[in-house]
Amino acid sequence: MEIRLWHELLIPYELAVKEMVIKFKHLKKEHREREIYCPIEQVSGRVKSINSILEKMQRKNISWEELEERVEDIAGVRIICQFYEDIEKVANIIRKRQDMEVLEEKDYITHMKESGYRSYHMIIQYHVETLDGPRKIRAEIQIRTLAMNFWATIEHSLQYKYKGNMPVHLRERLNRAAQSILTLDEEMSSVRNEVMDAQNSMLHQANLVKEILNNIENLYHYSNAREVAKIQDEFYRIYEKKDLERLERFHRELDIIAEGYRAQAVATEEIL
Repeated sequence: MEIRLWHELLIPYELAVKEMVIKFKHLKKEHREREIYCPIEQVSGRVKSINSILEKMQRKNISWEELEERVEDIAGVRIICQFYEDIEKVANIIRKRQDMEVLEEKDYITHMKESGYRSYHMIIQYHVETLDGPRKIRAEIQIRTLAMNFWATIEHSLQYKYKGNMPVHLRERLNRAAQSILTLDEEMSSVRNEVMDAQNSMLHQANLVKEILNNIENLYHYSNAREVAKIQDEFYRIYEKKDLERLERFHRELDIIAEGYRAQAVATEEIL
């Protein structure tokens, strides 16, 4: 197959990956803006390299005609979670989406591979619009924890180096590391509620600060600059104290002040 044809083949897969990554990142943003804990920590995507596709075709004896049907991970999206309980939450989000049809699920969390690999895979069908019309693209979504991803990255590098013939002593050490990763995920789950509370508190404060600064900036258009400067100085004093209750109270009071000035400005415009 010519390079030009390879390029044409991969274009819709590249489009699918870009769209899906943007959608999952936007989902994370929606959670953050609503101050809801998001089970998605990181999102990335990639289109399989031509070299990797050829190697897989050779390894599994896949013909050109079977390529797009049998190589299900030409397009790949990886979703990283903090806790392994979040993996099922993300899987449920994907199952409920109208723009993705789940074709198959592979649970390597419950049924860990012999190598120690743990991850949750979902084969989905995704609709893209191309210059030649609509296309249905198969893609693989991998969902795993930060710890699982660290192990999988190291294991993948070693598998690539040894071309599937990894020395026994390395396999044994990777297996021991996989057990350590399992223990780490279990330990992190034991403090999950405390971590979520801390993160939600940080998120709430960040949103409060954003809204306060927006209000202060808007006040410059309606109020005396000296008065606004005093309000800003007061905000900085409260912020330095790291007192969330005082910050919330200041936010409420500033909202009332800002609304008063906006109402006054509207009334003035109506009179004019």
